[in-house]
Amino acid sequence: MDDNLLSRDGTRIAYERAGRGHSVILVSGALSTGGTLAPLAAALAERFETVVYDRRGRGDSGDTAPYDVLREVEDLAALVETVGGEASLFGVSSGGALVLRALAEGLPVRRAVVYEVPYADFSPAGAEERAAYTRDLTEALEQGRRGDAVELFLRLTGMADDMIRGARQAPMWAALESVAPSLAHDDAVMGGGLVPRELLAPVGVPVLALAGGASPDWMQRAAHAVAEALPQGSSRILGGQTHVVDPDAVAPVLTEFLAA
Repeated sequence: MDDNLLSRDGTRIAYERAGRGHSVILVSGALSTGGTLAPLAAALAERFETVVYDRRGRGDSGDTAPYDVLREVEDLAALVETVGGEASLFGVSSGGALVLRALAEGLPVRRAVVYEVPYADFSPAGAEERAAYTRDLTEALEQGRRGDAVELFLRLTGMADDMIRGARQAPMWAALESVAPSLAHDDAVMGGGLVPRELLAPVGVPVLALAGGASPDWMQRAAHAVAEALPQGSSRILGGQTHVVDPDAVAPVLTEFLAA
């Protein structure tokens, strides 16, 4: 990341800006850095000023204990102030949950889009699975078992055991373990794992909730539920897309909505 700022609690947040126009800040999900969303930022940069950043506890950004979701909201607030005092937001997965929390806290946001926030309202396993994940993740991180923490998350996403065993042998595994403590951040951002309807009810900006047409039905239903919980919410399904959305598929949708 080329630039840095200090958040309210003194934590260094690394970020990069590209393009010109209205500012759009891209918020990554679990086990991701700002670089994960760089291809999408490049696709949007002809129309917007795009900002990608490393959320605290990962990449080139710092971290300050104890963690609190509001500290991550303050990180976003600092970024918004840096780009001129107003921006639009796009959040992927648990990054989308952080975007929704930031909206509820009243950040000066013009419009926002979230992609597949994994709320478990319609998941077959439901909130019970998330509660078990939180318990087991906390134990693994407290005991320094970073690899087990990553495995717990991958299993939560539905990855098969044989694929997880293969991932453990892959060169990328060390990088995943390096950001494993930030899984607790994402877990906190997700709250109880269900759509926070009361939190979203006062949000006063237009929000588009997206999901992939090739994703599980429960994920699509969660996107619709997020939209229904927002006073100015709408939802859309992107045909053929999964949880790992193609930048070329989502960029035109973002451009249309955020430029309105």
